[in-house]
Amino acid sequence: MRVGGTTGLSLAERLAERLHRLTWRTPIHGLRLKGRHPLKLIAVPDDPVAGDVGRGRGLLDGELAYRGETRAIASLDMKRPDASRAFVEHLHAFAWLRDLSTVATRAQGAPVAEALMARWLDAHADTVDPLAWRPDLWGRRILFWTAHAPLILSSADLIYRSRVLNVLAKGARHLDRGADKAPPGAARIAAWCGVVAAGLLIPGGDPRQAFGEAGLARALGTSLFDDGGSVSRSPAMLLDSIQLLASLREVYAARRLELPEAVAAALVRMVGALLGATHGDRALSSWQGGGPDTPEHIAAVIAASGVRTRPLRQARDWGYQRLATGTAVLIVDAAPPPVARAIHGGCASTLAFEFSDGAHRIVVNCGGSAAAAGSLPAALVQGLRTTAAHSTLIVGDSNSTAIHADGTLGRGVGEVELGRQESDAASRIEVSHDGYVRRWGLVHRRQLMLTADGRELRGDDALLPRGRKQRPGTTPFAIRFHLGAGVRASPTADGLAAILRLPGQGSGGGAMWQFRVRGGTLAIDDSVWIDGIAGTVATQQLVVSGEAPAGGASVSWAFKRAL
Repeated sequence: MRVGGTTGLSLAERLAERLHRLTWRTPIHGLRLKGRHPLKLIAVPDDPVAGDVGRGRGLLDGELAYRGETRAIASLDMKRPDASRAFVEHLHAFAWLRDLSTVATRAQGAPVAEALMARWLDAHADTVDPLAWRPDLWGRRILFWTAHAPLILSSADLIYRSRVLNVLAKGARHLDRGADKAPPGAARIAAWCGVVAAGLLIPGGDPRQAFGEAGLARALGTSLFDDGGSVSRSPAMLLDSIQLLASLREVYAARRLELPEAVAAALVRMVGALLGATHGDRALSSWQGGGPDTPEHIAAVIAASGVRTRPLRQARDWGYQRLATGTAVLIVDAAPPPVARAIHGGCASTLAFEFSDGAHRIVVNCGGSAAAAGSLPAALVQGLRTTAAHSTLIVGDSNSTAIHADGTLGRGVGEVELGRQESDAASRIEVSHDGYVRRWGLVHRRQLMLTADGRELRGDDALLPRGRKQRPGTTPFAIRFHLGAGVRASPTADGLAAILRLPGQGSGGGAMWQFRVRGGTLAIDDSVWIDGIAGTVATQQLVVSGEAPAGGASVSWAFKRAL
């Protein structure tokens, strides 16, 4: 996707622009403004998203909390915090300023913020630590420092204030040289948002603003598909990227400027893609390590973006196919996993689906391997990335795409074939992948049909022979349907069906659905789901097992609303 460029410029203009960029990336730019402008902020932008009230109150009580981890502020070691990587990144990004400002007045919050700021400066102001000075964290830090300047710059201590502003300027110069070193996705977008924000808010920043806008255009081009989805294929990362651009939008607004047209257009596509991965409860489906988040936070980010658009239904690049009829929503992973450079901790989820009825999720993926990494055992976090943790078919208890010990994805799904048909009576998706061909000589094909009233979802999972590898005998397989939180499953007497009771008011619960299968053996087993705040919820799963002969196998199943 091209979001910016030099198309339409004359040769002289293109040469002038290239010369400008080259000089900006050398020590020359460090001498341009030396001594000419006082260190200050031209404006203080708003933070468009409210923070977490519970975390904010914890800060006032002397505790920093994030994703299930809590640490006493007084005992925090700023150089080597004893916490998970996600917690430490939250600390270094100063994202906690948003939580603090949500619950505290300036008089209440400034002492907490300035004390933490002073300790961070003592630990990192003069030493370029690989983590604390990571480009994406500096980008986020610039956005949070400037939006919450009243909390960190209220002190009457002029030496402290000067130190904060000097380190801010130093961090901006660090980003000028290193923003493109951040990996594609939210990290690179964050880094370039920091460059642009510094250009808009630090005196004499017009050259940096132009340089940053060109870099941000490139970052969006490498971080997004043409349909607006993130190259990480993670709805959680896409939400984060939208939030970054929403914050940058407020920086422009503080200067009475509009977001560049190309960035605004990309933001529209991003919001459409994100909405396409949401359920009826207005929270995200669980893909590529992300959890649902909370509906309130998602709504706040979308509102902050200023974009009003419909959910994207067909996204071949982004990879999520959406069917929504009646009160039902079906979301299918119809693309290969992301490449390793786009996300750490990718998941082998190809052909999995999630299915909901109104505000209730019936079939889910366990999800949350990235969101809950700091609060769960490492073995469970790794398990959440496997094919078995997703609602799809598994051959021989193996992943459709290999997951290496270092966390990267290996060989597996390379090609996904997709077909989609819609009519007044029903909508159909037929999709297949080659992830099991190399090891087992089998293609997995999944057909899904959702009726127009949303009251019945029919499926067919088939294993079809392909390739040179033909294993003698039979090949074991299992089809897993992880059930949503609060869904209670009871087997029928014939063992071929289960009654699903959704959460609801009264002793009988909510709506009732029936699941029936033909071609395999049905069992009900325990499962787990990572909720919107990275907590673990004990759930159930339907497991259909069988053995495929050399010629393949087929299993038909259906979810039908009974009440």
